[in-house]
Amino acid sequence: MIDYHVISTGSKGNAVLIHGIVLIDCGVPYKKIEPFLHQIKLILLTHIHGDHFKETTIRRIAAERPSIRFSCGKWLVDSLIKSGVPERQIDVLEMDYQYDYGIVTVIPVRLTHDVPNCGYKLHFGDGKVFYATDTNNLNGIVAKNYDLYLVESNYTDEEIQSRIDSKKENGQYAYEYNVLRNHLSKAKCDDFIYRNIGPNGMYVYLHEHEE
Repeated sequence: MIDYHVISTGSKGNAVLIHGIVLIDCGVPYKKIEPFLHQIKLILLTHIHGDHFKETTIRRIAAERPSIRFSCGKWLVDSLIKSGVPERQIDVLEMDYQYDYGIVTVIPVRLTHDVPNCGYKLHFGDGKVFYATDTNNLNGIVAKNYDLYLVESNYTDEEIQSRIDSKKENGQYAYEYNVLRNHLSKAKCDDFIYRNIGPNGMYVYLHEHEE
């Protein structure tokens, strides 16, 4: 069974810990990471938005734990260096390639967002995890029979259309149009999970909308 802990998810910050050793995203205050820091070996980062990439936290982690690896797409390298992470601690990942860290095999997959972004397939000795948030779709991505799916489920079509209509009636700007372009609906999330999940798989909704 995959051991996971959602430290935080959504616009207030994102950080998910897998098996106590792999942290995906780091968009929370340092104090939320600190209790787990002694055992974390690898940090996987997805994109530059502040709720996924908190510079002050990353700077503190790099200072406190110089042995931790930071892995990301090439679009985050400069930002990591500016955050105080030495180049020697950074692994630049190409999409759809496999990277064997011994503790886990990592396969990054490109996602559709308003900035460069990726999700991750993680293969541990005791199971497989798929992680994806902040994306319009999961087209072309296959993750069959994974043990755990951590996938954005940001809104229902009915809910978001209702919010748009209400704001239009009140003459307000509907930021929900950006949500439609850049985030995954529950329907798309469920479709992906149901097409991929096996009989013993589990799934967790991330980024669920909160007013």
